[in-house]
Parts: sequence; C-alpha cells; structure tokens
Amino acid sequence: MGYAVSEFVHAYMKEYVKEGSICIDATAGNGKDTLYLTKLVGEQGHVIAFDIQERAIENTKKKLEGQGMSGRAEVILDSHIHMAAYAKENTVDCIVFNLGYLPGGDHAKATHAKSSIEAMQVALNLLKKNGLLSVTIYSGGDSGFEEKDAVLSWLKQLDQKKYLVLVTEYYNRQNHPPIPVRVIKL
Repeated sequence: MGYAVSEFVHAYMKEYVKEGSICIDATAGNGKDTLYLTKLVGEQGHVIAFDIQERAIENTKKKLEGQGMSGRAEVILDSHIHMAAYAKENTVDCIVFNLGYLPGGDHAKATHAKSSIEAMQVALNLLKKNGLLSVTIYSGGDSGFEEKDAVLSWLKQLDQKKYLVLVTEYYNRQNHPPIPVRVIKL
C-alpha cells in the first residue's frame, strides 16, 4: 500500500464492501471512489453517487463508462443531504464522504460543516449494523478549517454504544494533510 490517502481508505473499505453490497458515494467528485465501489459490489451490488456539481456528475459517469461499470451505479445530481430519498434505513454497507472541494474545480464550491454534518447524520441512519461511514477531511489551502473542526467535534459526541469512531492522522506531514475517519455502526 502506498501513502496516498485514497489507497489507505480503499484498503479499509474493502473490509466492509462485498459482492452484492449497497454503497453510497456522498461526494462523487471525479468518480474515483464510485468506480472503486462498483468493482467491490460486483454485478449484484449497487452504488449511488451524489454531487451538486454537473462537472462532477459528468466526470463520474465518464469514468464509469470507460471501465464498463455504468450498470452498477446511479449517478445523481443532488445534495447528499437527500440520500435518504434513494436508500432505505439500515440497508447500506458503506457510505463515503470526501470533504473539501472538487479536485481541479472551483474552490468556492466546497463542502460546508452544517450540510456535511446533516448529511452524515442521514448516512448513519442508512447504514446497516457493522456498516462503514468513511469520511476523509481535506482542510488545507483556502477552505475547510472550520468544517474540519466542526466535523471532528460532531464525531467525538457520537454515542459510543452505537458507533466506533476511528480518526487517523498523517502525524509527520506538513501542509494540513487529509484526515481519514472511519465510523462503524455497532
């Protein structure tokens, strides 16, 4: 395994996502996680990917089409706050969030603490027992410090009898490295 945060996150997603799983990519972005999840869920599984930017939706669809995975995913131009309209409670194996802005995109169109926390609360209701909520917090550059602090504070107050929260840090890296978080529904 390399040192890229996506490789680290994908390694632990693999423990929770199996053939036939239902997964949600709450922040589709350029489609990297959506594509990875479609490969894990297999022909019997399904991935629902959300983004509020048309460019992200186009990039994700193109990535899926290029790998022959379009049939395993539904790519939706909508806020992740509305994901409960597309999946039922206690049915989803893995939900993935990447907080920040679209890589290569407009930094003004970044995620924000209030809507991210609201969407993650929805996500926890959709997760099955032993399901995974994966959150990667990007806070460097010109955005995200307020969101990082708010999300970490929210995660800390989750009921320890219902959720296991694991926060990992690149401890010796400079320039505000991403923070991968795992929340397991107990």
